[in-house]
Amino acid sequence: MSETSTRLSVFKTYKLYVGGKFPRSESGRVYEVVDSKGKWLANAPLSSRKDARDAVVAARKAFGGWSGATAYNRGQVLYRVAEMLEGRKDQFVREVAEAEGLSKSKAAAVVDAAIDRWVWYAGWTDKIGQVVGGANPVAGPFFNLSTPEPTGVVTVLAPQDSSFLGLVSVVAPVIATGNTAVVIASEKAPLPALSLGEVLATSDLPGGVVNILSGKTAEIAAPLAAHQDVNAIDLTGADAELARELEIAAADNLKRVLRAKAVDFTADPGTERLTAFLETKTVWHPTGSLGASGSAY
Repeated sequence: MSETSTRLSVFKTYKLYVGGKFPRSESGRVYEVVDSKGKWLANAPLSSRKDARDAVVAARKAFGGWSGATAYNRGQVLYRVAEMLEGRKDQFVREVAEAEGLSKSKAAAVVDAAIDRWVWYAGWTDKIGQVVGGANPVAGPFFNLSTPEPTGVVTVLAPQDSSFLGLVSVVAPVIATGNTAVVIASEKAPLPALSLGEVLATSDLPGGVVNILSGKTAEIAAPLAAHQDVNAIDLTGADAELARELEIAAADNLKRVLRAKAVDFTADPGTERLTAFLETKTVWHPTGSLGASGSAY
């Protein structure tokens, strides 16, 4: 190569993350992603309804194994994701800075907070059951135990303005409690979400537990809200008009709905999102005592 020749940069090709693989949109469409100043950053896949359906199929297929894993194991997997994010911190700092118009130092603080948020939720996987479940006092010789179980496949509309910390804050609690997720990335800033797919693929998270789509939020969310095999939907990334439409569609199969509201993602998240997509199941069992005398068999 001549010393005077100019090297051409190798631009990154961003793809969807569905079922542990990286497909391009089924439609072949892309859209331009720009930074806060209007400078072109990349072309992102413009997901279609078919992509959304494929993501639901992948999430349902992964649900049995993921929900059946021990809570401790799920915590290990989430912690491994945090480890992988730590190793690729520089990439995410750059992408968050470009996506949200932040200085490098502020973007670094956001990325650190997002990694810490993964660790925080990793620690909750084997504790949330004790917080929201337990033994119920009943009259009669019975044990009455309530325990939380995952709801199933959850559609998550990621925040539009918090491309990474907000994204992690809505995705991590869904999978920490044993659900699987179909995530619609921020429409205007999808690149950190698509890069997160690469991290998940190289961690211990089974394929299909998290599926990430990019494109027009309303276009992708509509078929997911109406999908009969989606059990719940988080409307965080929807505006008021879209949220109303999606709630109506979600009512058709009685989906659980977490309504959109203003959230400070830098604050302590509490347990609200951990419990939003859990169902409490109760079981009765005889104690072994017979009658008022308290004799046992």
